[in-house]
Amino acid sequence: MLNKKTAKKVLDTCLETGADFADIFFESTTKNSIVMMDGHVEDVSTKLIYGAGIRILKEKQQVYGYTNDVSLEGLLDLANRLNKTYNSKPLGIKFSLKELKYVNKNPLDKLSKDIPNSEKISLVKTVSDAMLNYDERIIQGVASLSESTQEVYIANTLGVYATDTRNIVRLGGRAIAKDKNGMQSSGENFGGNMSISAYKEYDLKGMAEEACKSAITMLDAPEMKGGTYDVVMHNGFGGVLFHEACGHSLEATSVAKGQSVFTGKMGEKIASSVVTAIDDGSVPNAWGSSNIDDEGTPTQKNVLIENGVLKSYMWDFADQRRMEHPLTGSSRRESYKYSPTSRMTNTYIDNGESTFEEIIENTKFGLFARKMGGGSVNPVTGEFNFTVSEGYMIEDGKITTPVRGAALIGNGKDTLFNIDMVGNNRSFGHGVCGSASGSIPANVGQPTIRIKNMTVGGGRK
Repeated sequence: MLNKKTAKKVLDTCLETGADFADIFFESTTKNSIVMMDGHVEDVSTKLIYGAGIRILKEKQQVYGYTNDVSLEGLLDLANRLNKTYNSKPLGIKFSLKELKYVNKNPLDKLSKDIPNSEKISLVKTVSDAMLNYDERIIQGVASLSESTQEVYIANTLGVYATDTRNIVRLGGRAIAKDKNGMQSSGENFGGNMSISAYKEYDLKGMAEEACKSAITMLDAPEMKGGTYDVVMHNGFGGVLFHEACGHSLEATSVAKGQSVFTGKMGEKIASSVVTAIDDGSVPNAWGSSNIDDEGTPTQKNVLIENGVLKSYMWDFADQRRMEHPLTGSSRRESYKYSPTSRMTNTYIDNGESTFEEIIENTKFGLFARKMGGGSVNPVTGEFNFTVSEGYMIEDGKITTPVRGAALIGNGKDTLFNIDMVGNNRSFGHGVCGSASGSIPANVGQPTIRIKNMTVGGGRK
């Protein structure tokens, strides 16, 4: 662990050459993964991560380094090497470290690292067996459990000394179906900053069967015909489109540098009036949650867009210096090897007033994107391209033929204005987001929404 006495000595050293801020991030993490293929354990691995990162700032300049030697001598050596970046006289900054107190929003009954592998394998086998027994067309089922127990200690020259324990677990399965028409695959997963015991209350068999059903349905689906459609995007992981096409453009990482389509638009209308979007790192036991961010700021609920109006960006300490704004508890990093920056946590479009049935019934002709796949986005322009892994045609207000090969193409800022119906059935999907500060767990979510006049790519002309 990083005690206050050690942290104070190291931070004082960081300020000796004229810097005006410094912080230390220490972590001790145990990561485990279990992979089961066709009912047999294929891989069990354990990884230990132990080290500290030091960041030193002077106005808008910063330098960052990390080490596995977390002794006082090792940390002082790193601090002395980093502070050579600056060559001014010390500013005489005085501070004392005070432990941050907070209410634990992510209660745990037991840490994953303290649970035997036999118990974990039993959970994975439940998913694996359900896939293998579903249908003869399921030729392979891959079930996996990934988990990490991360203990962090954070100290900075503002006087913050904060600790947190994150127990991140995710269990899922991917089913591969095959028939004369070819092969299709589909996956489902569930995770959170929670105890593994939470899976006792979750329908793992149902989750596995849902993956199988989707893969089999897409086997016989004809290719999507490209064109312009009203698109109904389902709840849960459908929120990945907002996350990628709009969410990244609301992070201070791009906003503060003027590299976002939403820079300078605070208080302006940037979306349809039915759209309210939120990032909330304080949702109890959620996949993207923690009690504090990776700079030691308590996480909180941040309303990004309210009834179409831009209300907030997501801020970290370094970017906040470029544009004055209160911190939002949005600073995150993959590990001590990365300098932190503003990132999403649990990001979602909030519930609206329509039901799922009303949205479908009011769509005369369109595409129902039940499940989303991968995609890409340019945060500077907002242009995106996302695949639909499970789609259906909507005809005369009814869901009809399944279709495959659909791709949603558009621009985030335009798409926000074209959302004209928002459901009341919000749910979440659990993904991993990669950016400047590494790969982190990120929740995406939304209720069912309808987007008017969207370009849809397909295999048929």
